[in-house]
Amino acid sequence: MSNRVVITGMGAITPIGIGKENFWKALLEGQNGIKRITHFDPTDYPSQIAAEVNDFMPENFMDKKEAKRMDNYTQFALAASKLAVEDAKIDLESVNRDRFGVIIGSGIGGIETLHSQYEKFFDKGPSRISPFFIPMIIPNIAAGQVSIELKLHGPSICIATACATGTNCIGEAFKLIQRGGADLILAGGTEASISQAPIAGFCAMKALCTDHNDDPAHASRPFDKNRSGFVMGEGSGVVVLESLDHAKARGAHIYAEIIGYGSNSDAYHITSPAPQGEFQAKCMQLALDDAGVKPEEIDYINAHGTSTHMNDEGESAAIKTVFGEHAKNLSVSSIKSMIGHLLGAAGGVECIATALTIENNIIPPTINYETPDEGMDLDYVPNKSKERVVNKAISNSFGFGGHNACILLSKFSD
Repeated sequence: MSNRVVITGMGAITPIGIGKENFWKALLEGQNGIKRITHFDPTDYPSQIAAEVNDFMPENFMDKKEAKRMDNYTQFALAASKLAVEDAKIDLESVNRDRFGVIIGSGIGGIETLHSQYEKFFDKGPSRISPFFIPMIIPNIAAGQVSIELKLHGPSICIATACATGTNCIGEAFKLIQRGGADLILAGGTEASISQAPIAGFCAMKALCTDHNDDPAHASRPFDKNRSGFVMGEGSGVVVLESLDHAKARGAHIYAEIIGYGSNSDAYHITSPAPQGEFQAKCMQLALDDAGVKPEEIDYINAHGTSTHMNDEGESAAIKTVFGEHAKNLSVSSIKSMIGHLLGAAGGVECIATALTIENNIIPPTINYETPDEGMDLDYVPNKSKERVVNKAISNSFGFGGHNACILLSKFSD
């Protein structure tokens, strides 16, 4: 008999709020975290906007000296993990740390450190490279640092599947607890890639929004006819996943239950999704089948919704493929309209939003939705949050390379 798996803690570092409460309040109010880039001078870049985390102070979460030995993406992950543990009210001295794991990934890793150290390398030579250079850039070090800081001896794993990273991490953690490999796992994603080279690279691919530099608040507009590219975001979203028996034994608060997970590949193109979202549809169906849930039982989809032409069109088509006539009854929203696209961290933050939607029966909006696009006629929860009983919901994440991941969450009931 497999274990039931529940969410008992949440940690969010986002462009619109730090901590679960601040993040959720800002989401429901439709606050926008997208502004002109301040991390560097973006004047010469086609896209000069991003959703930055500008109110983060690492010394609030870790030793200042140790923080200097971590790239920002690792700092975000450690802070989000500590917030999640605190939110879950876990006494680390009383749990079995051998059965407490960490599965936190990043799509890019320590890119800002890579950039700064290469500048130093070319300006001053190899002898000036920091001894912390390698452990600061490798994508697995976020999970490693969380394990080290909290003394967690369960599985410590990094998954890197581009924009599907956070959801894959949560899905694999769900499966590990379900089959008895751990009692608790900190799972999610982290990213800090608002830096010169990543922005230049995504601009070169023509993936970023470039026509709203003077009006950043309206740049990210998922599912709107006038969408013109995604906006880079940064931050971290980490949840505490716990076996139901373990959670009940310590009297934990349960936000939602994870009951299904799907993961597959388009096997089509390094960046473009397969036409009409064929394999995105199959991924959602895998999550439904894993949970033993019928399509008509789903109330809400937290969409990948990047504000790019191909993604939003393909995801909408995929939803129609899976849900048929019931697609008209679904609420579908993209919080990337407010926080931008957090790449590897997106799935973690969006899982938190989905679980809070289920707990509170309020759906966050897709802001900047003004003009419907032909053939895209779902309820995208335009511009204002919506009260609705949500018993079951899917959170979608689709990444470059054709990586697809979906998790299915349910309102908890004994």
